[in-house]
This record gives sequence, C-alpha cells and structure tokens, in this order.
Amino acid sequence: MNEFIDRILPCVDCGEDFVFTAGEQHFFADKGLKNQPKRCKDCKVKKNERILAVSQAYAQGIHRESVVVAVNCALCGVETTIPFRPTQGRPVYCRDCFLKMRGTTTKLHSKAG
Repeated sequence: MNEFIDRILPCVDCGEDFVFTAGEQHFFADKGLKNQPKRCKDCKVKKNERILAVSQAYAQGIHRESVVVAVNCALCGVETTIPFRPTQGRPVYCRDCFLKMRGTTTKLHSKAG
C-alpha cells in the first residue's frame, strides 16, 4: 500500500502553488489516474466553465460562421456565390455545373423550371 503525503504543485495557468493532498492522491490512485493535476482548483473551475461555454455555443450553432463568397464558376465562368471560403487551387462551380458534374441534374434543380 502506498503512503501518500501532501505535495505542492505549480498551476500551469496562474503559476501559483497548490496542494495535491494525500486524499486526492489516494483518489487518483484508486481511479487509475496516472497524471497529477496541472491546475489549482480555481483555475480548474474556470477551465471547465470555458469548456462548457464553448460546447454550449457549438450546440446552439453560434460557432458557425456565416460566409457568402462571390466567385466565377470554373466551367462556365458565370458569377455565383458559395457558402464557404474556397480552398486555393481547387475549382469552384456554379450550382448547375456542379450538379451536371455529379450527374444529378433534375428539373427541380434547373433554373428554367
């Protein structure tokens, strides 16, 4: 059985020393956790709050950047808009040319309905 004693560790966020208690070390050992904590309790709470805020933002769709970029179609040259930033060196197509290339043109997608 290991003897655990309180240890002083530096917090990676605020740089202040904090106590990694014998009880916490025993808990870590019981759970099979190999790494010692890196943050003091205050910084750990702040980090968890940041993670929660980011995950809630993603769940609500706030993270999605609404982008509309004007480009010329690589096949027919018509000006069109796309909902993403094009990758340099890759062709961008208007809707009609894109659907023709995919082979999925239908009357539903054509402009002259």
